Amino acid sequence: MLKSKIDKATGFEKRFENINTVVFENSTDASKEVAQEIAALIREKQNEGKPCVLGLATGSSPKGLYAELVRLHKEEGLSFKNVISFNLDEYYPMEPNSINSYVRFMKELLFDHVDILPENAHVPDGLLTKEQIADYCAEYEAKIEALGGIDLQILGIGGNGHIGFNESGSLQNSKTRLVALDHITRVAASKDFFGLNNTPRTAITLGVKKIMEAKRVILLAWGEGKANVVKKSVEDEITNRVPASFLQEHDDAVFVLDKEASSKLTRVNSPWLVEKVVWTDKLTRKAVLGLALKLKKPILMLTDADYIENGMSDLLADSGPAYDINIKIFNKLQNTITGWPGGKPNADDANRPERAEPAKKRVLIFSPHPDDDIISMGGTFMRLQEQGHEVHVAYQTSGNIAVADDEALRFASFVIDYNEKFGIKSPEADAIYEKAVDFLKNKKNSEIDIPEVRYIKGLIRKGEARATSHFVGLPDEQIHFMELPFYETGTIEKKPIGAEDIRLTVDLIEKIKPHQIYAAGDLADPHGTHKVCLDAIFEAVKVLKPKEFMNDCWLWLYRGAWQEWGIDEVEMAVPMSPDQVLAKRHGIFKHQSQKDGVVFQGTDAREFWQRAEDRNRETAALYQQLGLATYAAMEAFVRWHY
Repeated sequence: MLKSKIDKATGFEKRFENINTVVFENSTDASKEVAQEIAALIREKQNEGKPCVLGLATGSSPKGLYAELVRLHKEEGLSFKNVISFNLDEYYPMEPNSINSYVRFMKELLFDHVDILPENAHVPDGLLTKEQIADYCAEYEAKIEALGGIDLQILGIGGNGHIGFNESGSLQNSKTRLVALDHITRVAASKDFFGLNNTPRTAITLGVKKIMEAKRVILLAWGEGKANVVKKSVEDEITNRVPASFLQEHDDAVFVLDKEASSKLTRVNSPWLVEKVVWTDKLTRKAVLGLALKLKKPILMLTDADYIENGMSDLLADSGPAYDINIKIFNKLQNTITGWPGGKPNADDANRPERAEPAKKRVLIFSPHPDDDIISMGGTFMRLQEQGHEVHVAYQTSGNIAVADDEALRFASFVIDYNEKFGIKSPEADAIYEKAVDFLKNKKNSEIDIPEVRYIKGLIRKGEARATSHFVGLPDEQIHFMELPFYETGTIEKKPIGAEDIRLTVDLIEKIKPHQIYAAGDLADPHGTHKVCLDAIFEAVKVLKPKEFMNDCWLWLYRGAWQEWGIDEVEMAVPMSPDQVLAKRHGIFKHQSQKDGVVFQGTDAREFWQRAEDRNRETAALYQQLGLATYAAMEAFVRWHY
């Protein structure tokens, strides 16, 4: 089980880590391992004739765990009849049959698929009056105490370090109670509620004290988006600003992480500080660039003393002096810069990111949503078109859930007015309009849009994407709308990637036979749309790999408006002039439904064009800080080798 995994932090590494951490290659493997531990505990308690008391969590992190527990029940006979569960929290107020209630979440993902007795599955009640809450919470804790406490508590972790809904500022002795949700928490949840205004402001949560009293605690964290708060919780001081850090004082707590969530831990991010390493080119580049940025020095100004004083004397001994290492890393970074993302014709390409030949390439840009292409790589998109390549763009999903209701009403009204103005009689259009208007005017918070409304919203985004592609200079035949089926649920929760998603992707790649594929490499949310779209591309590439044309096809990954590749990861950096930055901004402006107050704003108050410009400017500034040429902005890419 997890206790005996060899990838736990060693005693030496615990100079940095104050909680046991186990790192897995991916969340699927991790979830299966945790499920096995839970199954073993349930069976052990069954053999003893005792109940197994589980503390359960909601959110995206435990979904794979619950799927595996369901599989163990159905395929391996794991019984839950002796399980008594207590969920951590519930939004307040919240009806149990709402699509966002944790009662519904637990039923759909676990309870309805196993043989747990209904009276043994406890989720806080979101329909209480405020006067009833204090007594209810005391009774909730009393039930746990009467059973001898929680045997195993499953946790996720919020972006601000909250566990359950114990927000930043919660005390270690806090009890089960009604809490006000932090703005960061509400913003993170707002995508499920179709906007911040619809997101609950309060919730009932199990207190930190009861979590700390659990006999064993397993905290799950997936994706790069959790990496910073995981490091704070595991390596930094215990503080109520990061409630998960309280677990440092638990006798039997473990953080179970995927590779991305562990990426900021010292033993992963700076392994040379905790053990002797083999100084590969990749590790050397990471260490030297990190050192230069930490010391705010250009690469070529680093000294032997800088290396020695920052734990890199082994590198100096292996490959020094510092001057020689500096020159090598400087040249490698300089060679990532190119104004010819499709390759420069009739030029020596030995040190360029892309091949010179063929001079005119077929390029396929995959865009998960209808605006990711222009937001994330708009400068490169335009450069490829201007330099004479045959550029295709493929919009993988409709993006319909990101359109506000009033936008849908405005466009539906336009169709009616248009028909009336030009004397077009269309009872069908009138009927669709009336149906859409009636639905939207009576729509409840978080209610799923009817198909007609979703289609109107999809058409809005389709028109905006087409306008952007025309702005760049693409003809209609090089604009592809895939509408992958996994996305078309009408809710934030999407289907898993399916055979049809992969087939559509395979067919398009095979039709175009590209020399370059560009795809969104955002992995911060392992369950997000970008990740599913990327997985579809990866699976398609595996299917097509034996084809001859794939020998000449390179796959480049870009990132979105929220984050960028680490400077040590970048393999191609495409610089942009001030005029090109402005042109990209105008391309983003074609997406009017995503401007001036978008549905899924996230924690960042800036508009998408501002995020993109700031991110591109910051990348250019990093290159300048490291001693390279100064540019207005840069878009960065990493090549994926298959």
